[in-house]
Amino acid sequence: MLFKGATPAAALPHPDTRHQRRSSRSIARPGVSCYPVIVAMANSGWMGWLLVGVLFAALPACAPASNGAGSAALPTTTHPLRGEPAPDFSLATRQGSPASLSAYAGHVVLIDFWATWCDPCRLSFPRYQALSSRHGNEVVVVGISEDDEDAGIDRFIEETGARFPVAWDGDKTLAQRYRINSMPTLFIIDKNGLVRYVHQGFRPGDEDQIDNAIKSLM
Repeated sequence: MLFKGATPAAALPHPDTRHQRRSSRSIARPGVSCYPVIVAMANSGWMGWLLVGVLFAALPACAPASNGAGSAALPTTTHPLRGEPAPDFSLATRQGSPASLSAYAGHVVLIDFWATWCDPCRLSFPRYQALSSRHGNEVVVVGISEDDEDAGIDRFIEETGARFPVAWDGDKTLAQRYRINSMPTLFIIDKNGLVRYVHQGFRPGDEDQIDNAIKSLM
């Protein structure tokens, strides 16, 4: 079941099924499972196909609707954790230091669930690094990889220029606790540890909404 307000980049494989984990890369391909709602509409007859054509003309593959660069809007994606305490975690980062949500108390925290095979994730990393640099010590960005294997994570970090902490959720436990069903999914957590905004998907210009959300919590 997809959350309202965003079109996901890719459905996550179930953490307990080996076959589904293996198929995660094919699930991530645009036009296959990025549009489950569109597929259902297409099966409803000629009127469904007409609506499919309209939607494909309006939406780029695997990207959420956006109000464009400079928009004053805030992320509006609904999620069961909005307004709830963010689940704590402690993971080893690729940089060698631990990443723990409780250690970031008193800061605005951005937790980004992503994967190396997710094209919107590659777009988002440089923008999240820019946000981290802009806000300095007041904002913490943490990337959580949901890759099945960790072999390509370090290369992805290097290629995207990310300097914020990145950890690997190898057994998908954290993804389950945060109820992730698409990537990228960004959680914006306030200084008291509450989930205030959730942003699913990414395309250029979305960073303006995210920056506005950060400023609203400073």
